[in-house]
Amino acid sequence: MKLRWRGLFPLPPMVLLSLLMLRAQTATAQEDTWTEAPLALRRTPELAETIPPAERGLRPSIVDGDRLGGRPDLEVTVEGNATLRRGDTRITADRLEYQPPGDLATATGNVHLNQAGNVYEGPELHLKVESFEGFFDHVRYTLLANGAHGEAERIDFVDPKVSVARHVTYTTCLRENYPGWMPAWMLTAVTMTTDSETNLATATDAQITFLGITTPPIPSVSFPLSNARQSGLLPPVIGFDTTNGFEYLQPYYWNIAPNRDLTLYPELMSNRGVNLGTEFRYLEKTYSGQIRIDEMPSDSLRDRNRWGLWARHSQQFDPKPFGLDSLSTSFNINRVSDDDYWRDFTHSPTLTSRTLTNEVDLNWSKGDWSGQARTLSYQTLQYAASPITPSYNRVPQITANYNKYDWHGFDVSGTLDYSRFVVDSAYSPTLNGIKQPNGERMVGNLQISRPWITPGGYVIPKLLLHTASYQLDSALASGATSISSVVPTVSLDSGLVFERDTNLFGRAWRQTLEPRAFYVRTPYRDQSQLPVYDTAANDISFATLYTENAFSGNDRISDTNTLTTGLTTRLIDPTTGAESARFGIAQRLRFSDQNVTLPGGTAVTDRSGDFILGGQVHWNPKWSIDGLAQYNMDTSKSTRDALTLRYTPAPYHTLTAAFRYQADSTTTANDGTKTVDFNWQWPLSELTRGLFGERKPGDPGRWYAVGRLSYSLHDRAMSDSLIGAEYNACCWVGRVVLERLVSGRTTPDTRLMFQIQFNGFGNIGSNPTSTLLQNIQGYQPLNPQTQEPSRFTNYD
Repeated sequence: MKLRWRGLFPLPPMVLLSLLMLRAQTATAQEDTWTEAPLALRRTPELAETIPPAERGLRPSIVDGDRLGGRPDLEVTVEGNATLRRGDTRITADRLEYQPPGDLATATGNVHLNQAGNVYEGPELHLKVESFEGFFDHVRYTLLANGAHGEAERIDFVDPKVSVARHVTYTTCLRENYPGWMPAWMLTAVTMTTDSETNLATATDAQITFLGITTPPIPSVSFPLSNARQSGLLPPVIGFDTTNGFEYLQPYYWNIAPNRDLTLYPELMSNRGVNLGTEFRYLEKTYSGQIRIDEMPSDSLRDRNRWGLWARHSQQFDPKPFGLDSLSTSFNINRVSDDDYWRDFTHSPTLTSRTLTNEVDLNWSKGDWSGQARTLSYQTLQYAASPITPSYNRVPQITANYNKYDWHGFDVSGTLDYSRFVVDSAYSPTLNGIKQPNGERMVGNLQISRPWITPGGYVIPKLLLHTASYQLDSALASGATSISSVVPTVSLDSGLVFERDTNLFGRAWRQTLEPRAFYVRTPYRDQSQLPVYDTAANDISFATLYTENAFSGNDRISDTNTLTTGLTTRLIDPTTGAESARFGIAQRLRFSDQNVTLPGGTAVTDRSGDFILGGQVHWNPKWSIDGLAQYNMDTSKSTRDALTLRYTPAPYHTLTAAFRYQADSTTTANDGTKTVDFNWQWPLSELTRGLFGERKPGDPGRWYAVGRLSYSLHDRAMSDSLIGAEYNACCWVGRVVLERLVSGRTTPDTRLMFQIQFNGFGNIGSNPTSTLLQNIQGYQPLNPQTQEPSRFTNYD
């Protein structure tokens, strides 16, 4: 007869209640639901992952087995399917002796210990249950946090958090049950101390074996047991660059506090020298930011000191002492030592443009008012083979905004802006035959609209007034040092929305039909003498066709007498409300010439503008298509085309093909830039199945191809591209990526990156993952970090 001694149910009541509720919720599901989506338990705050130390002594001991004997309050002996459970600790064995006075459990024969999800198996265990002190001989173990497992001659349990394993092995490779199995990688050590509170393991006299190759003995090595941050050496970065030569970077990470850390990046470049990098990050309740400094004392190729600085900071202040609703400040600093930095250090942070932004601002709001004070300057990295015109610095810029909505049915807004514009005179543009001077500009914008909006349509008349006044450091061609402009505008925006339920392609849809008409009238004002500090012509798009001004910025207001008409239709899923498709067409009709132009420009005399046609189709999560075309009726030619097709049928499966064409505005010939772009991440399981055996269910394949190829049809040459391969071996991931940079260079720069990632241990090699994320749309890193597992995943 099977005897049981219990103080509580085998499962805590909240576990039973959660399971019963989950079963009740799914009992009415359709039959096919059980086959398509297996039942999955979800986390609940009622199931505590950890037991507070003060409560551990209050938990009852639950003993179960086939035969039970002993002396009351002195000892209990259980033989046959013996079980002892207390709190998050469960012991099963062939035979179990438990002495309540000393809280000592001795288990022998097929011992299985589950402690907060960590599993230990062996022939004999001695353990004080509450304090979790004891030892386990000849153990096979599995750790919950990362699935790591191995064997040890003995494990000493110091407390519920700390244990010391002796003559131990450690790996995260999935254990296979066949004779002679060896993991792809394995760590062996004389001792290994694990601390689940700090999530850190420390091994002494350790060696790492990878694919049969063993490292020399390492006196001591530490590694994390989970995704938590830990101080110590990070995986080295190794690469080969045609300019820098052999690259070796050895980062060191210092986890200063939960909200602060510091990373050192000493890097050796065989052709240049040593670059010293430091990055500091911080996060507080009211402010956060990061600072990165790179310093190369002596660059052998350039024969000079090289440095870079990247810093960001944002902060919220208490606005009440100032009588405000909000008050904040921020800065963004990006500076490098010289113009060649962007070509020599292609993988530096945020160095993706030759124009580096440096900005400090102060922002406030109070009711309907808001404002900003800032300084904005640029560092422009010039290159003789491809010079660029620098942007004007704003030192300073002070802005005040007013927005009042539904004021007796009217919307009123206004802006006052003072800016001082400064640029090096060597790079200042020419205005009417002379160098454009630096100067100050005061701008005022006022607009009043009266919207009439209903569910089926809207009409919005609007009045706008733009004023600008300039004080210049030197005289214009006319001899004036001050000049001003006042330009009024009236516009009328209107649209309708029609809906119907329809069936297309075997699916039910809600289709809309949305015509829109937008009229603008701005009289001509001569602005040819005004400087141009921050203004450019707008590209034609659906957004800019429905704006009053043909220019961005405040130095030019186009004289306009146009009517823009357009039509949009959308397909909406009536169940979810998600938009699955959108198609639109629009055209601007001009009733008079546009005579206001930028310096060197000519008047716009065409009466019918280009047609804009566009569409977006997201039929299902697998397929998406985005397209845009700009067609000129006078020349019967397309001036701009863009088409992107993306296919993502499953995780780690993505294909993207894009075509882009932009006509040359300086000629009427069919010239322009045409580029095709392909990027992908795809498993090569069909090609490698014969080499590496049949794949397992749910495994898309071991080898993956990754890359991006950009080809210029006009130049008949490749532009910036990369190609690589990834290998997923379950417990380790290998990557090799070859990157070729062409843009802005007389000689292409080629860089080889590789990485070996030991899951649950660390990485060796360069980290091309960031490069793949930047270049491949929809790319997903293999074996990404996931949420730490619950101890209830193997609750028994």
